[in-house]
Amino acid sequence: MEYILKHLYKIFLIITAVVLFNTCNTTEPPSDQTLTLKLEDVSCTEAWIQLTTTNLQLPVTINLLKNNSLAHSFVLNTQDSLLYIDSLLPNQDYSFQVSSIEYPVSPGGTGSISSNKLTVTTMDTTSHNFTWQTFTFGQHSSSVLYDVAIINENNIWAVGEIYMNDSLGNPDPSLYNLIKWNGTQWKPERVYFKNSQGQSFLAPMKSIFAFNANDVWIGLDQIIHWNGITYKSIELPDAVFQSWINKIWGSSSNDLYAVGNNGNIAHYQNGSWTKIESGTTTNINDAWGVFENGTSTVFCPVSSIFNPPQDKKILKIVDGKVYSVSWNKDRILYSCWTNSNNFLYACGEGVFVNKFGTWEQITLPAITTNSIRGNDINNIFAVGSLGTIFHFNGISWQVISIYTSKENYRVAIKNNVVAICGYYNGKGFVEIGRRN
Repeated sequence: MEYILKHLYKIFLIITAVVLFNTCNTTEPPSDQTLTLKLEDVSCTEAWIQLTTTNLQLPVTINLLKNNSLAHSFVLNTQDSLLYIDSLLPNQDYSFQVSSIEYPVSPGGTGSISSNKLTVTTMDTTSHNFTWQTFTFGQHSSSVLYDVAIINENNIWAVGEIYMNDSLGNPDPSLYNLIKWNGTQWKPERVYFKNSQGQSFLAPMKSIFAFNANDVWIGLDQIIHWNGITYKSIELPDAVFQSWINKIWGSSSNDLYAVGNNGNIAHYQNGSWTKIESGTTTNINDAWGVFENGTSTVFCPVSSIFNPPQDKKILKIVDGKVYSVSWNKDRILYSCWTNSNNFLYACGEGVFVNKFGTWEQITLPAITTNSIRGNDINNIFAVGSLGTIFHFNGISWQVISIYTSKENYRVAIKNNVVAICGYYNGKGFVEIGRRN
């Protein structure tokens, strides 16, 4: 009996040792090591997901699971990383999760860490089908509209130079530089700029940017601000800005950028305009930006067909500092658009997109495009010479118009309404499209 008890005691000690050994060799990682997924952006076919780690020993191999199946493995070398996932389907739900493999656990074991499960719903496509109305303006000389802004479907403004006849039917030499759509008809206006000496003059308007019906900014070689009651003239000193203003963009009426020829950039904040050194003397043709996490990022395409040699690049302005976006193509650029820091569209001698650090040219007819705008990544228009209108619905590009005598200069989009302005047979025009 004593022998049996001693034998059982030895067995107990062995079992206890095994349990303790396995406890020390657990595959569970320390509790302060984490993987976290957060959705940054999503399109109809893509997702941008932020991967954040805590106290993770790098490098480490990561498995990406899509709908609980292994989609991709990669080596993570940084604590935080942006994952780009493509080849998704529109209007679908997906689940994503990442886990580390062969994560070292002391002493001498391995384990794994899994992230939260992230549910992502891709965007649906939009329709290519629009109903269009075209309105022409001008009765003599050469009229043209350079830019257009949509406040709402019944409040659209376009700027340029329109020459009409007077009440007797004779050519009126005084131009109209603004027209407004009220949902039923267009009303032309003459808006005068008043300088600091109190002198008034009437000039063509080149650009427009509207926050709302009571906050509209207009560029000529100076700036005019509509506050809902009056047009206020804002004179920019030559030391700040000295050219026509090709485009205005802002995140708010206290954070505005104006760009123009010869590399001119001016920034408005806290009641004053200051010059931003662009590092180029080539024309800056457009400005568009995004406001995220309290910071504006503004993109500016730089190109000119005049006076070569010239720059062909895209500037990126962050906190008043100017950088260059990687652009390795010898192509003229006239316009750009984005609503996220994760992708950028550009157009000019072709239409291009950069979604994850690499530029790709979109297969479209080889016609110069002057302007590109969207209200989201599934509703984008690019317009240009020969009446060109291209539309992207989130998964495919469609040619809506091509090979006409129109010169489309600018496009604006809001919700299901698009407005295009330009030059047509000696007249200015606005073309309004409404999604069916």
